[in-house]
Amino acid sequence: MGGHGFQDYIEKRCPGAVVPGSCEAGRGSLFGGGRQRPPQTPLRLLIDAEKCLHRLYGGFYTDWVSGGQWNHMLGYLAALAKACYAGNIELFVFFNGALDKARLHEWVKRQSNERQTGQQIISHVQNKGTPPPKVWFLPPVCMAHCIRLALVRFHIKVAQSIEDHHQEVISFCRENGFHGLVAYDSDYALCNIPYYFSAHALKLSRNGKSITTSQYLMHEVAKQLDLNPNRFPIFAALLGNHILPDEDLAAFHWSLLGPDHPLASLKVRAHQLVLPPCDVVIKAVADYVRNIKDTNDLDTISNDVFQHSQSRTDDKVSRFKRAVAYYRATNKPLPYQAAHHPGRPNRGPGMMQGPHMSIPGGAPNKGPYPYSLPESAIAVNPTNKNVSEQNNYSNIPHEGKHTPLYERSSPINPAQSGSPNHVDSAYFPQSSASSSSDNDDGNGGATNHISGTKPEWDKKSKSPGKSKKDAADQAKTENPSPASSGSKATDKKPGNQGGLQIPCLLSMPTRNHMDITTPPLPPVAPEVLRVAEHRHKKGLMYPYIFHILTKGEIKIPVTIEDEVNKDLPPAAILYRPVRQYVYGVLFSLAESRKKTERLAFRKNRMPPEPFCMYPVDYPVIIKEWAAYKGKSPQTPELVEALAFREWTCPNLKKLWLGKAVEDKNRRMRAFLACMRSDTPAMLNPANVPTHLMVLCCVLRYMVQWPGIRILRRQELDAFLTQALSPKLYEPDQLQELKIDNLDPRGIQLSALFMSGVDMALLANDACGQPIPWEHCCPWMYFDGKLFQSKLIKATREKASLIDLCDGQAEQAAKVDKMRQSILEGLHFTRQNHPLPFPPPPAMPFYPAAMYPRPFGPMPPPPGRGRGFSGVQPIPSQGGKLEIAGTVVGQWAGTRRGRGRGPFPLQVVSVGGPNRGYV
Repeated sequence: MGGHGFQDYIEKRCPGAVVPGSCEAGRGSLFGGGRQRPPQTPLRLLIDAEKCLHRLYGGFYTDWVSGGQWNHMLGYLAALAKACYAGNIELFVFFNGALDKARLHEWVKRQSNERQTGQQIISHVQNKGTPPPKVWFLPPVCMAHCIRLALVRFHIKVAQSIEDHHQEVISFCRENGFHGLVAYDSDYALCNIPYYFSAHALKLSRNGKSITTSQYLMHEVAKQLDLNPNRFPIFAALLGNHILPDEDLAAFHWSLLGPDHPLASLKVRAHQLVLPPCDVVIKAVADYVRNIKDTNDLDTISNDVFQHSQSRTDDKVSRFKRAVAYYRATNKPLPYQAAHHPGRPNRGPGMMQGPHMSIPGGAPNKGPYPYSLPESAIAVNPTNKNVSEQNNYSNIPHEGKHTPLYERSSPINPAQSGSPNHVDSAYFPQSSASSSSDNDDGNGGATNHISGTKPEWDKKSKSPGKSKKDAADQAKTENPSPASSGSKATDKKPGNQGGLQIPCLLSMPTRNHMDITTPPLPPVAPEVLRVAEHRHKKGLMYPYIFHILTKGEIKIPVTIEDEVNKDLPPAAILYRPVRQYVYGVLFSLAESRKKTERLAFRKNRMPPEPFCMYPVDYPVIIKEWAAYKGKSPQTPELVEALAFREWTCPNLKKLWLGKAVEDKNRRMRAFLACMRSDTPAMLNPANVPTHLMVLCCVLRYMVQWPGIRILRRQELDAFLTQALSPKLYEPDQLQELKIDNLDPRGIQLSALFMSGVDMALLANDACGQPIPWEHCCPWMYFDGKLFQSKLIKATREKASLIDLCDGQAEQAAKVDKMRQSILEGLHFTRQNHPLPFPPPPAMPFYPAAMYPRPFGPMPPPPGRGRGFSGVQPIPSQGGKLEIAGTVVGQWAGTRRGRGRGPFPLQVVSVGGPNRGYV
């Protein structure tokens, strides 16, 4: 994508704009020279964690493939925090906690690429047994959450975006007077950030006294492009972005090159989407934008850009205007002369005199308005001031100790709306609430409940077949071709058969995903939503929770798995029941079911059917976007929320905010029930220490998978012995540990285990944090490299338990107790084929009219009595099965049937003269 390639263009084509530097302890200047600060004023840097995860992890280490070396990461972050303290540097790390539906198509492409990378990693390890190269780096599962917890431990401030990550990072940087932004994304470069540093070049020196990185001088980039920074919004919109993809701009980009360009022959490949190279597009678009007379006349510009479009022209024009508004909202350029000359290295304090950034102690700049406002509101936005105030994170007080939910009170003011799920509308731009890939301006049914409006989710949406038909018709009507002369190409008319064509460029679908409309979510208590919003923004809660409560959908990233191997299930399938129970906890399904049954009996009606547990006409459906073997990320899976069968879980308000001792016990039981580990041994600290409870719960859950056994005895012992090994807390010794030949199955088991830890963190936060967050961190119980060494020793060398424990009998006794606690009450009667894991992993979506109503039984199908159509009930008095007149089987009746008297024996004949029930 042209816009996404702008960052690489700066690195490769603008060497004068990339200035390396360092900030040593005690120095009072920015990395590349920059503005001189008073000696006592800290250097305040904002880090976009999404683009800096691998650097915060400690770099591209060869051991990331084994599941992560978390104590090594912890030591690196401790050294980083110490260096920042000694150097008078204040870091603020901003994590991506937004669902970001507007960029979903980018996420889909990224997941597909990472899925292919995962297969390359598995193939490499199987063939060579060595760690994969750095270019195949895939973040270990749960890495972002581990880094977030580690930063909280070292008192480094963190925050999470809630709606649009890029917009919120830029707004937060400007409103809070940060001296620079550390990131690596084209959107930040195109938004004219005054002090922009490279996240990929961020390094800590070996002596821990200096931090090095590179600074991007955007005025040098603008000078090399000969483009006024005031025109960057239009430049960014015409390069291609998440709002207006480059597929919609491909013919325009080719027309800028002209028919005489050396690359012009590439565009005539039949039935292929051919795009010009990014560096060529960037130069051509810069030349075009430089010659625009009036940058405020978007109608004239869009008419010129899409003058030959024969389909979806209005949609493209609308997207272009929205893209310009998006980048104008995040772009506050200096005057042309001030942007080109001041701000060079060692220039002095005059660099900061422009309106780019708030000076510490001064009035903060106003934040941008949401880019999804209507076109009439883009020019004049009377509510802009309120939006910037609502998007300000500084109104959340800093809390030094990460205390549980029930020991906090929400500092956020009560919601003013009457809707129970009301959240400030500034966090929910309309464009991200789309329920269809073809309509980015509509509000999705699953999100309308936030603003208190009645969702119309039952309206008919566009079917996949119709979308394909539209794409086919579109391909027939629009076939652009190069012009015979000039710098722009003209499209071929339908009747003109001469000349070469650009096949399907403007008619290609601009979204490679299909959304599905789901029923509205049940109401949630306003105080619960306020607490969830507050903790989400502070980075103190798992980011899935807020999106489940407000939008009803999540995105599950790709993990390393062998799609050819059928012995291990995908992580998304393995832990889906955990998420289903978490959904039930978040929407208080158990209490709702109890109220429904009580109301039904009170009204002298039949209770709901066993499969209908909800006080509404439809179940609670959550959309899960995921990619794994047999499943592409283009469409979401509709997953049903489930309640516990063993006990009635209290409602979410009491679970989160209750302060009684009984409430604390219920939190722990809810967490254990979600992990299918509600046994007495799990609560015995003598068998399972608190800091190892997450480990034991995840292993017990993996052991219970029906069908093919996931964990063997030796593999279970390897997990337990590495968790109790003293080497776990010696990262320097682990760095010197040599592994001759990596175990491919061990790599997949590590990924599955860390996925389970990820879901355990979700369940713990959803249940009110019964386990203190300090005891949930994986550096307390797991190291991927150490696990590999223990696994190889247990499987290849057939080492005994005492040998795995390095001869420590006390450690072996602890492992034995933990193993017994994990296997308590489990009986392994394996089948010859894998069974579906109860509850069902996913369910198809049907209109609400097809669901059984909760009050009163369903009308019986004709001719079948009470029961499902096509299923005949088994008689309770016993019977025989005959095939062709021969008795092949018989069964006894139930106790109730045998106790009522001598009922005649029922005979079922198959293939004989008396077929059916006689």
